[in-house]
Amino acid sequence: MKRRGTPATHPAACACDVHGGARKAAGVSPEIKSANLKRLKRIEGQVRGLARMVAQDRYCPDIMVQISSVQEALRAVGRGLMRNHLRHCAAQAIRKGNPAQAEATYDELMKLIYTHAR
Repeated sequence: MKRRGTPATHPAACACDVHGGARKAAGVSPEIKSANLKRLKRIEGQVRGLARMVAQDRYCPDIMVQISSVQEALRAVGRGLMRNHLRHCAAQAIRKGNPAQAEATYDELMKLIYTHAR
């Protein structure tokens, strides 16, 4: 998936692997990946439930409570991804990279934090 404003061939600021111009996560354990996929499938089910609620003309506040639940579940997945990225990719890039790569990693992290904190 191409990120908005970032060309697919942009060099990785972090230590994530680059395969054929596409960046791939590095250091993700099978357990973390499996847990994230389970959470996302659960969220997918919640979103389908929201669609049913809207189709059934359910009470708006009830729908809004469920929307908040989905948003928090997505934020939790995002926090986990951020933790993994900081622990593996960014830490390695800062530790082992040259000063320009470390600076690019700091910039990437700041942008990511501000985008995720909304």
